Amino acid sequence: MATETAEGWDDHLRGLTVTTFASLLGLGAGVAAAALAAGPGDRLGLYLLGAAVLVQIPVYSVIGIDVDDFGAKEYLYVAFITFSLWFVSWGILLTAETSL
Repeated sequence: MATETAEGWDDHLRGLTVTTFASLLGLGAGVAAAALAAGPGDRLGLYLLGAAVLVQIPVYSVIGIDVDDFGAKEYLYVAFITFSLWFVSWGILLTAETSL
């Protein structure tokens, strides 16, 4: 495939995949927190965020991204992107007082 090199994924495709997956999991965790948590003080929303961050590394390994190359910067990036989308999506759903 043209997007893979002999060593693995192309750097651009790898970054795009990591960013997209972290964003989607953050958004999903925010929507799940709005659906399952009792309100902004419920810790279930925070647990969903933690699960969304922790589940990503094994998934990246399964799809062929070499996570052994990840340093502190990459792990912080994944956590920040996931947190940002979780925070914004859950905040919007709380503010709009929607029920899912």
